[in-house]
Amino acid sequence: MRLGTSSFLLALGAILAFAVHVDVSGLDLTVVGWILMAVGALGLVLEFALFQPRRRASTTVTTTDPAHTVQQRTTREY
Repeated sequence: MRLGTSSFLLALGAILAFAVHVDVSGLDLTVVGWILMAVGALGLVLEFALFQPRRRASTTVTTTDPAHTVQQRTTREY
């Protein structure tokens, strides 16, 4: 589930839980709204905690000039 889908489920659940006051036979829309909000919140947590790529590119440059030795390391996170 991506970030947009999670946000959409949160918004739809909030609308159903707080703004819609309709009686449907055999279905409680308030409970459906709370369930959708919980699924959207879980999707956001999973998106940020688990599904973010944590690649690192590392470059090391070493010069072996007899006058001086320089070692440079660059690390970037994507």
